[in-house]
Amino acid sequence: QVQLVESGGGLVQEGGSLRLSCAASTSIFSISTTSWFRQAPGKQRELVAQITGGGTINYADSVKGRFTISRDNAKNTVYLQMNSLKPEDTATYYCHAYRPGYGYWGQGTQVTVSS
Repeated sequence: QVQLVESGGGLVQEGGSLRLSCAASTSIFSISTTSWFRQAPGKQRELVAQITGGGTINYADSVKGRFTISRDNAKNTVYLQMNSLKPEDTATYYCHAYRPGYGYWGQGTQVTVSS
């Protein structure tokens, strides 16, 4: 069973930055599509950023130009660098890794952006 552990969340002022990390218990990211999702209270979980095993990257329109997803295969870790944070970025952020037949979620990390 693969375990994903997110870290790096916290409270930050509008315009600030945070870097989230998602560490896997095995070397899964190079053969998986790894995504960051977020869910705000009362809202559906939404895709924020995604990186495929081959390195193709996609972002939600709401975070383009502000967030950057990256991966360090040697450390079995995927990152989400978040800059120019806005109050509407406030949510619990989840890491997800997918490969055919398997999907894994982390427990989430809370990001709160104050205005």
